Amino acid sequence: MYYRALGFQKDYAWASHDDIPFSPPKIPLSQATVALVTTAVVDASIPKPVREANSYPIVDVPDHFDTSELSWDKETTHTKDRESYFPINDLRARELRQEFKALAPRFHFVPTEYSQRHTIETDAPLITRHCLEDAVDLAILIPL
Repeated sequence: MYYRALGFQKDYAWASHDDIPFSPPKIPLSQATVALVTTAVVDASIPKPVREANSYPIVDVPDHFDTSELSWDKETTHTKDRESYFPINDLRARELRQEFKALAPRFHFVPTEYSQRHTIETDAPLITRHCLEDAVDLAILIPL
């Protein structure tokens, strides 16, 4: 009913994958390169129909992501505290304490997409390729 209230013709069918390729880490966390993947909008100046999954240098994390168009309870919460949904400062501190080897050189943006097919066929392969290029061992997925 929530999606119908937003104007969609039918309720959203949540993805279900019994054969997901997730597995326990094969190396200790202290040896891992960690990437962040978020649905928070990195560049609000790019209009929604044009937004695509993309990767950005980890040194260029914006001070604030645009979350205004995303569907979340804007009456009882907010996204003014970037660290609450993109914990880059905490992860940088953990990296300095050598809790993991390194943050990946890039973080990744995947726009909120109603089409599971687009996510599976377009966005996921792009982010996977970028993570492989960056020798990422673990990814932290942050849906907003």
